[in-house]
Amino acid sequence: MRRKKGIGVNLGLPLISGNTRRVMVRKEKDLPDTHRTKDVVNHIRSLIENGTLHPGDKIPPEREFARSLKISRASLRTGIGYLETMGVIKVRHGVGTFVTDGPAEFGKSSFDLMSALHGFQPWQMFETRLIIESNLAALAAERGREEHHIALAEEVVEIFAAVDRPGDFLVHDVQFHRILSQASGNPILAALMETITSALYDKRRKTVEHSTDLQESAEMHLKIYRAVRARDPIEARRLMEQHLHMAQSAQAAKRPKKGKAAKATALRENLPADIGFAHS
Repeated sequence: MRRKKGIGVNLGLPLISGNTRRVMVRKEKDLPDTHRTKDVVNHIRSLIENGTLHPGDKIPPEREFARSLKISRASLRTGIGYLETMGVIKVRHGVGTFVTDGPAEFGKSSFDLMSALHGFQPWQMFETRLIIESNLAALAAERGREEHHIALAEEVVEIFAAVDRPGDFLVHDVQFHRILSQASGNPILAALMETITSALYDKRRKTVEHSTDLQESAEMHLKIYRAVRARDPIEARRLMEQHLHMAQSAQAAKRPKKGKAAKATALRENLPADIGFAHS
């Protein structure tokens, strides 16, 4: 039996018109390609390295950027996503894509993946933080500038004011340690510390609600600040080590809250009057 011209054998597959074929070809061209993704990463890296892009700068719109690189928008999105996981790019939906302008870090997503892959243990995280942060405190005592001392003093005031609000206390606790890292003058160590802080933040946010005595922690921050302001690196390192060991013990205890309101009132009344501002 002769088939009519133009009628194909029915194999259960949809017939594809010329227009549909052209659409499929375009979609295939838009599929992300590993080499094109690398081109995106390398191009943005070169723009940062040669000073064309700075922290906080907005990257050109997707369509315009893809056209200038002669790549598909899908490949551009993949490259941007890769840079976002590295902490280099920040996508603000509805606003645009920006070069990260906050404290440098080595990518929380990558760190979390490595932690899951290699089974990082809590004691290993603590040991890493102890080694890095105690030395950051010593460096901050040696290299910290007037603006760092002022910023640290302001955070100490906020820490004492938030002893009855664990969530707010944690925010100012993190900011205090961030400023200390910046005062060290070593952006690589500061970036490492920022990455570890980001990785631990969710866990700390959950456990801080069970804290029973934030006064002790607040007083340790005050002591560390004073050692840094006095430019005493040995004392700053010792106090940071003591502070971290105390924090570890408090987390391990997981004691329930008691007398929160009464304790908070007493803490506010006992806020040290001699915190002082920077006198290098």
